[in-house]
Amino acid sequence: MEGTAPEARKTARRASTPPQHVAIIMDGNGRWAQLRGRPRLFGHQAGARRVREIVRACPDLGVRYLTIFAFSTENWKRTQTEVAGLMRLFRRYIEKEARDLLESGVRVRFIGDRVRLEPRLVALMDFLEELTAENDRVHLTIALNYGGRDEVTRAARRLAHEVAAGRIDPDEVTAETLARFLDTCLLPDPDLVIRTSGEARISNFLLWQSAYAEYEFVDTLWPDFTAEEFAEIIARFGERERRFGGVKA
Repeated sequence: MEGTAPEARKTARRASTPPQHVAIIMDGNGRWAQLRGRPRLFGHQAGARRVREIVRACPDLGVRYLTIFAFSTENWKRTQTEVAGLMRLFRRYIEKEARDLLESGVRVRFIGDRVRLEPRLVALMDFLEELTAENDRVHLTIALNYGGRDEVTRAARRLAHEVAAGRIDPDEVTAETLARFLDTCLLPDPDLVIRTSGEARISNFLLWQSAYAEYEFVDTLWPDFTAEEFAEIIARFGERERRFGGVKA
C-alpha cells in the first residue's frame, strides 16, 4: 500500500528527483524569542508565519507532501500559559489561513490524538480538512498532539480489535497491515526529515514512517528558516545515495 517502508531488496540509487515528502521538526521558536528578550509565545507566532513561506515554496521545489510537527504529546508538560497560548495560536492560524490555503491548492490534514484537544479547535480542524479536501497541489499535514509511540500504540489497538472481531487473521498480519491503521495511512513515507535549531534528535516524530528517510539537522532556528535555505536542502537531497538496505549495483 502507499505509505509503507521500502523493501531492503531495492538496489542503491542516487536521488535524482526532489523528495516527494518532506517532514519538518520546527524547533527553536522559544529560543528565538528569548534571544530578543520576548516571551516564548512571540517566537511561536513568528514560527507560524514561517510555515506560510515554506508551504508556498513547495510547488516550485517539487515537494508535494509537507508534514510539520506543531505540538507533541510531550508538549503538555510546558507551562499552562504557553500551552493555552499555543492552542489560541492554532485556532487563529486556521481561521486566518483557511481561505489562502484553499485558493493555493493546499490540502490540509491533521494527525495526532484529538481527544485531549478542546472542541473548538477540533471543530476548526475538521472544517479545514473538509474545506481543502479536493485540493492536490500540496498536501500539508499538521501533527498536533502527536507522538510516534502514541500513534503506533493507537494503531496496534485498532488492529487488535479487528483481529478480535475476526475480520483479520492474526497469522496474516504484516508491517503493511499495521501501516493501514496509522494516522498517515493515506500518505507516502517521508523521503527527508529536517530538524531546525541545532538539536540532533527525532523527538518521537514519525518513528515508523521515517525508517528509510534521509535526515538534515540544521542550526537555524525555525523562525529564521527561509525558503532559500529550504531550497538548498532540497538540492543537497538530490546528491544523496539512497540504498534502502541494499548495496551498489
